Amino acid sequence: MLNTRFNFDFMGKRKIASLISGLLLIASIASLAIQGLNLGIDFTGGTLVEIGYEHSADIVQIRQLLTQSDFSDAIVQYFGTANDVLIRIPPHEGLNSSELSNQIISLLGDDAEMRRIEYVGPQVGEELKNNGGLAMLYALFGIFIYVALRFQRRFSIGAITALIHDVVITLGFFSVTQIDFDLSVLAAVLAVIGYSLNDTIVVFDRVRENFKKLRETMPLEVFNTSINQMFSRTLITSLTTMLVLIALFIFGGEIIHSFATALIVGIFIGTYSSIYVASTVTLALGVTKEDLMPVEKEGADLDTMT
Repeated sequence: MLNTRFNFDFMGKRKIASLISGLLLIASIASLAIQGLNLGIDFTGGTLVEIGYEHSADIVQIRQLLTQSDFSDAIVQYFGTANDVLIRIPPHEGLNSSELSNQIISLLGDDAEMRRIEYVGPQVGEELKNNGGLAMLYALFGIFIYVALRFQRRFSIGAITALIHDVVITLGFFSVTQIDFDLSVLAAVLAVIGYSLNDTIVVFDRVRENFKKLRETMPLEVFNTSINQMFSRTLITSLTTMLVLIALFIFGGEIIHSFATALIVGIFIGTYSSIYVASTVTLALGVTKEDLMPVEKEGADLDTMT
């Protein structure tokens, strides 16, 4: 057995980890099926208006004023502080951004300050939603091919299972909490795929090396040893990344709040899945040292004798 700084029985807890992953996946899929994602205007289309006040905004009164007007379908919420309000309005035909902003200001009064206004057409939003979904599918397919060529098919299935696990649970978190899901969050989910894959590849590289060194060791112990050898690297990488993301979450402002949240959740789940999901699935598929050992050429022993 090779010396390692840690000696945790990770694979001995794989059944408990599988149960936890299964429950999280069921809860995520159920939430996505029942209430879905709270899609931002990037995907649904419409107008986003940010209003600022010198004093605390009365969000109930703002909703009543909009309901009594032509904007009864508007969604109103605080944006960062009690002095800032975000209003999301579905598409209105024949109404451009300048006309809409003038109507909103006239409704809310002179003490309301227009901070920003963004408009996305419904056709553009639908195209962005479709292209975003295709981007994730293409990324997963490309990763499957890459891992299959670099390692072996069983490893590829384990890596893809871990990535799907990470994506579904991250999306499930946004479905349960109903945090806005916009293009920045989609970009964060794609970044999580790359981060989780990098962690998984590092572990798989060490597994391949140890299969060659520990020829008489069972696959379960090879995976356990490999994960323990890489655990300090995983901890340092994940913790330093988390520190940056927490700083962004706290000090980055409301604009990147959802982006930072997606990365924090995704990296936490991705670190967990690279240890338990990817390795557990690969083990369950019956990977052995013969799958990774180079094929010996006939007559190699005779060549070494001469």
